[in-house]
Amino acid sequence: MSNFIFVVMVASSSLSVIPQNTQTFKPEFKDGYSEVENCMTTSIRYSAVVLAAGTSSRMHGQHKMLLPLGKESVIHRTVRILLDAQPQEVVVVTGFNAKAVTQALLDLPVAFQPNLRYEEGQMTSVTAGLGALRLATDVVMVCLGDMVLLTANDYRELIDAYVSTSRLIVVPHYQGRRGNPMVFAASYAPTVMSGQRKIGCRKLVTDYPEDVFAYEATHDRFVADMDTPEDYARILNVLKLSGASLTNGETHG
Repeated sequence: MSNFIFVVMVASSSLSVIPQNTQTFKPEFKDGYSEVENCMTTSIRYSAVVLAAGTSSRMHGQHKMLLPLGKESVIHRTVRILLDAQPQEVVVVTGFNAKAVTQALLDLPVAFQPNLRYEEGQMTSVTAGLGALRLATDVVMVCLGDMVLLTANDYRELIDAYVSTSRLIVVPHYQGRRGNPMVFAASYAPTVMSGQRKIGCRKLVTDYPEDVFAYEATHDRFVADMDTPEDYARILNVLKLSGASLTNGETHG
């Protein structure tokens, strides 16, 4: 799995002092964070970037973003659920098979940002997505398009975890596995876009331990990706869905 989904938080005029050791937080709310009453009241605004430009190189010739999950595609489900979490703006970064990915999302209120350099790696999509955001915001969430098990409350859970700490980067974990989204202060955005800090790469925690808040989730959805045909079959089983034909003209070639 590519270690990417993170949140960019716009920095206030005065930032909190950063502790010097990685901090671990274990939530006390119910498993799955599925009850609205378990959520903190979060008044911050946030926008989202969805990374959907990759080539699905491990899917044996199929484009995973367009694979069917019942009556919708993988990318449609991811974006639809993200919208349920009420971000104020969503930008979808396209690359490989861009026309088909765009077509799959035309019924949803999102903007599209092509990444002509998508073959150079995921950081180029992150840069393209961050640069395409237009609204003033407090938080930006950069999401992987294939993490279809995440719920709207999962996204809000991670934002609430960010609010609960003074650290500038939040990394979700589950039973020793590092997951997504990652959260970082907007003061990082210029250096992320310039490539000076590759937020989301595996060395993040070891390179910047003084900045990191390790959020220990009570569920495995932050570490559930879909990179292989076996992953796809497993997710269909978890969701109790079939790979049935898609609606609204979507394709899965």
